[in-house]
Amino acid sequence: MSVRRAAAVGASALLVASGTLLAAVPASAQAPVAAPAAVAKPVPPKGKVVSRLPLSIRERPAQAAKYLGALKPGTVVELACKKHGSNVDGNDLWYLLGNGKPGYVAARYVQNLSPVPLCK
Repeated sequence: MSVRRAAAVGASALLVASGTLLAAVPASAQAPVAAPAAVAKPVPPKGKVVSRLPLSIRERPAQAAKYLGALKPGTVVELACKKHGSNVDGNDLWYLLGNGKPGYVAARYVQNLSPVPLCK
């Protein structure tokens, strides 16, 4: 018997009267159940300090607020959110630093690298 003929005979043996094809598959050979997809954590917004001098970090979103430190020009920082505060060169937005760092920086001197939500 030729290979083609044997295959045709085997295939016809699997057909049932309703016209559906049945194939016996051992339980152990069934497709594995996919593991649940890992939930991607949202990437926190970031910004790059674009000032010429170190950028002051303030306790509140105001130039007159207590000084907490500074960020060097070119530093990339995580940003939690943005908030309106005192005006700095025509821009009244301030960024609350993310990653557990306290303080605000003037948005006028930070280039957005991703969208930053408003503070709640």
